[in-house]
Amino acid sequence: MTRAEATPFRLTICGLDELAYCSANEVTHVLSILDPGWPEPEPLRNFELNRRLKLHFHDVIDPTPDWVAPERCDVDVLLAFGRDLHANPDLPQPVHLLVHCHAGLSRSTAAAILLLVQHHADRAADDAVGTVVRLRPRAWPNLRMIELGDTALGRGGEIVAAVQDHYRMALEREPWLAEAMIGGGREREVAAARS
Repeated sequence: MTRAEATPFRLTICGLDELAYCSANEVTHVLSILDPGWPEPEPLRNFELNRRLKLHFHDVIDPTPDWVAPERCDVDVLLAFGRDLHANPDLPQPVHLLVHCHAGLSRSTAAAILLLVQHHADRAADDAVGTVVRLRPRAWPNLRMIELGDTALGRGGEIVAAVQDHYRMALEREPWLAEAMIGGGREREVAAARS
């Protein structure tokens, strides 16, 4: 579990196994990204939340039979949730957003990048990617979410390029990741890192 203070809102990114260690009395908002049909994580029952968004799709980057891929409507709902984080004067200050998926590495990091880019439309996308990678050094953002978000935010491929740069650096540090990602159906991400 990691947290950043130098963001437009306090941001914590984690996986399911870390939820029990999050301080329920500090978190004001939760973004949960879970597989379809996954039960409600038990630790979240301790949170008194002002706002919660639950998204349900698999951690896949291409539509595949028997798997639910993230779609544009999921990203649109995510971005609407993000706009509420800093647009609603009735929200408690400071806003503390907890973003989690199953492992805290792919869907949650992609969501956090998109929320930060949305909030700082005048800053380079690689700033947002860098912030998230500092929080989650093992981050491997879901490329499909990033592509959909880049289009929704009108960034002309800038967010995609920043994430591709991150993939490239991650593979330089840990070359074995390429085989693991390809084995998990993430060939397009590995190819993007090598382009």
